[in-house]
Amino acid sequence: MFVCSCFGVTEEQVRAHAEAGACTPRQIASACKAGTDCGGCVRRIQALLGRGSCPRRQLIGQGGQPLTTEVPEAA
Repeated sequence: MFVCSCFGVTEEQVRAHAEAGACTPRQIASACKAGTDCGGCVRRIQALLGRGSCPRRQLIGQGGQPLTTEVPEAA
């Protein structure tokens, strides 16, 4: 299902970026542009991100390098 119709971003892609370390709608936008045109999908992105833990913050807190948010293009 599409989250961002403007850029054709799916729920799967948003979840994949989140698993790769994108913890906020702004970080999702940086990774795939979702939420940067009309803004109608920002609340849905927030809901998908939820209030779960952020792998990036956990890694940085342990002295590691930030995770990348690069996700392969959907087929």
